[in-house]
Amino acid sequence: MKTFCIIRRAAQAVAPAAALFMFAACSKTDVPVATPAVDQGRIKVYHEAASANVGLKFLFDDAEKANIMYGQVSDYQSLNTGSRTIKVNVATSNATVATQMASVEKDKNYSFFAYSTSASQLAGLLVPDDLTAPSSGKAKIRFVNLGQGAATPLKLSTTAASSVDIPGTETQFATVSSFVEVLPGQYNVAVTSGAASTLVYNVGEGNGTSTAATGTAANKTYEAGKIYTVVFRGITGATVDAALLPKAVIVQNN
Repeated sequence: MKTFCIIRRAAQAVAPAAALFMFAACSKTDVPVATPAVDQGRIKVYHEAASANVGLKFLFDDAEKANIMYGQVSDYQSLNTGSRTIKVNVATSNATVATQMASVEKDKNYSFFAYSTSASQLAGLLVPDDLTAPSSGKAKIRFVNLGQGAATPLKLSTTAASSVDIPGTETQFATVSSFVEVLPGQYNVAVTSGAASTLVYNVGEGNGTSTAATGTAANKTYEAGKIYTVVFRGITGATVDAALLPKAVIVQNN
């Protein structure tokens, strides 16, 4: 009888410890390990290099983000923060034609433009995109001057009755103005030069079909709350292919 009591007490002492061990073992497998989120920014890429009238691939740390033809623009792509290497490769041969370093910050937006510097060379232009909403009842616009061989500096003007410059849009070749606020409405914007705001190219509807020769263009409706980028691209020259001559196009950023 005494032996039985000793055995029973020993079993009673071991049981709680065993239950605790089983609970601990279950806890280790039942609780998932959280994976920390990776900080990211976003980037939009533009193929504006008329001297490379072929498909281009845009790689960030060797990860392809876009494969586009001349005149095309990608959507915004996510990109990890930190120092990133941008490569522009010819799509067919994968030969690298431009390389650039970029510092990407958390929750920031960027645009990367591939553009022509000569008949056989191209370069990259990386700029931040401030997509802060415009003031109530306003739109925002900026100007990107990538017209090879065109007069410089250039600016944007409205042409409702006479040319009226849009303040803050004058830029040298291969530079970008800040976004500036404009009134919404239906009107034509033109690329102009000099104190007299000489017409260089009508932006019109922003699809690249307007011309400077006519002096007139279809109006575009600029909407309140929207953000626009006007890109002037192409090569000036008498023997240049018509598809590569200077054009002005509009890209909506939001």
